[in-house]
Amino acid sequence: MRPVMTLELLATPAAVSGVRRDLRAYGIDVQLCASELVTNVIRHVGEGVPVTVRVWREEAGRVRPGVTDPDPRALPVVVGAVGAEDESGRGLALLDALAVRWGVEQEAGRKTVGCELFTAAETVASSPNMPERPGRHKASAGALGHSSARS
Repeated sequence: MRPVMTLELLATPAAVSGVRRDLRAYGIDVQLCASELVTNVIRHVGEGVPVTVRVWREEAGRVRPGVTDPDPRALPVVVGAVGAEDESGRGLALLDALAVRWGVEQEAGRKTVGCELFTAAETVASSPNMPERPGRHKASAGALGHSSARS
């Protein structure tokens, strides 16, 4: 399946707001997840690294944003507990709260971190690469009628 949107950019703080702007038509959840993934690249791989942001629309209406970077070894980890005074550590927890499922695909010389978001008429389907975690089917008020569910 081909992505419906592809952005190639350098991972910089200025690019994060550009990603949000460019993905506006896909809804707030897609904007938020993609911008958090680009922010993670900046923090954990390095500022100015080339990244590719893609958005796919699945057959059943699901939307899948994903961010590819050149470091297959820097894997994302959800931080267990983040204090109110902590300045970072909430990005993947937020993605985890919004997504039906999320995961990492590693290849030689790169990795893609992506997630899957429900739309309003969506039902849960299993995926071998991103296992679903039950009980996360709450709707949110995303643009284009998108609903979100947690992974």
